Amino acid sequence: MGLFSKKENYLGIDIGAHGIKLVELHKTKGRPQLWTYGILDKELDVHVQTPPEKDLQDLLHERDIQYENEKKKQDKKEPTSAQELILKDARINEYAELLKLLIQKARVQSHRVTSSLPVSYVFHAILNLPHVSDKEIPQIVRAEVAKMITSPIDDMQIVHQKITKDPEREKKYMTLLVTAAPKALVAFYTAIFQRAGLQLEELETEAFALARSLVGKDTTVSMVVDVGAERTNFFIIDAGVPMTHRSLQIGGNNFDKILSQHLGVDIGQVDQIKRDLSLQSRMTTDLFLSILDPISKEIQYSLDLYLHQSGNEAKRPEKIILTGGAGLFPPISEYIQQMFPLRVFVGDPWARVIYQDGLKSILGEIGPRMAVSIGLGLRNF
Repeated sequence: MGLFSKKENYLGIDIGAHGIKLVELHKTKGRPQLWTYGILDKELDVHVQTPPEKDLQDLLHERDIQYENEKKKQDKKEPTSAQELILKDARINEYAELLKLLIQKARVQSHRVTSSLPVSYVFHAILNLPHVSDKEIPQIVRAEVAKMITSPIDDMQIVHQKITKDPEREKKYMTLLVTAAPKALVAFYTAIFQRAGLQLEELETEAFALARSLVGKDTTVSMVVDVGAERTNFFIIDAGVPMTHRSLQIGGNNFDKILSQHLGVDIGQVDQIKRDLSLQSRMTTDLFLSILDPISKEIQYSLDLYLHQSGNEAKRPEKIILTGGAGLFPPISEYIQQMFPLRVFVGDPWARVIYQDGLKSILGEIGPRMAVSIGLGLRNF
C-alpha cells in the first residue's frame, strides 16, 4: 500500500512532438504536493489524418440517400475516420507502451489523468453575442465557428464557456470562449491513454494548463510566451482565462542553428553550451535579431489584438511570462525586456506546488519544459 491514497493523487500528462512529460500531485491539506514526475525525450509524430473535405459529387450523393435505415447500415459497415484511427494507427500502441514505461519508471500511483491537445491544432476564439437562452447557444456557436474554420464542422469537437467581463454590458450581451479540435485528434489521444490502462478524465488545451501553472489566481492581465523547439505560442491571460492565442513557427531549434554556425560546433553540442552560464556574454541579442524581431512583432500584435476586443480598451497587460524548453535562453528575455515596458521573466510553474527543498535546483532547471504537465495536474486543486 502506498503512503498516499490514489484517490488524492492527480496526474497531468503532456504528450507532444518532442516527448512525454508527466507530473503527479498529491492533495495535502488542500494544497498540491509533488509526488513524482517523469520526462521521456523522443520525437513523436502527433499529426492525425483528418477526413478530406467533400466535393460537390459527395454532397450530391449524400442528398440522394433518402432512407434513414440505409444510412444506419452504411454507418455500421463504414467506421468513421476516428474509429479507423483508433483501430489501425500503429502509433497508438507505440506511444501507449512508451507512456506505460515512463509511468513505471516514475512510480506513478494514480491512474486518473488530465491531458492536453497541442494548441497548434486547436481553434480558439472569443465570441460576443446578444443574450439568448442556454439551449440556443450550442447551435449559434456551431454556426459561428463554421464561418471561421476551413475544416468541415462535423469533424470538429466544439466546447464553449461563458466569460464574465462587464456586468453592465452582460445585461444585453454575452461573451463566450470557444475552442474546437478535430475529432480525429481527440480520438487519437483518447486511444493512447486507454491502451496504456489509464482513465482519461479531461482533455483540455495547453493554454488552460499554462494559465493554471504560471498565472494561477492572479487577476491581472499577463502574456505567456511559450518558446518550444519548433514553434512559439503567445497567450494573453485575463483573470486566469486565455483570451487570445497566436503562433509563430520559430523556436529553440532556430536559435540552436544560429549558435551552432556562430561557434562552429556541432548542433548536438549547442544545448549544453546554452546551459553554461559563463558563455552568456558571448550570446548577445544582435546575433539572433533575425528571429527575435518576429517574436517581438508577434507580441505587439497579440497585445493590440487583445486591447481592441470589446471591453478591454482600458486594460493594460502588466507582465510577460516566458516558458517552454527554450524559454530559459537569456537573449530571449533580454530582447523582449528591451522592446516592452513590462516586467519580463521566466515563469516558475512549481510556485504553487509543495516539494522538498533538495529538489529546488533540478526542478528549476526543468520547470519551463514541465509547465503544461504541472498545469494539467493542478486542474483539480
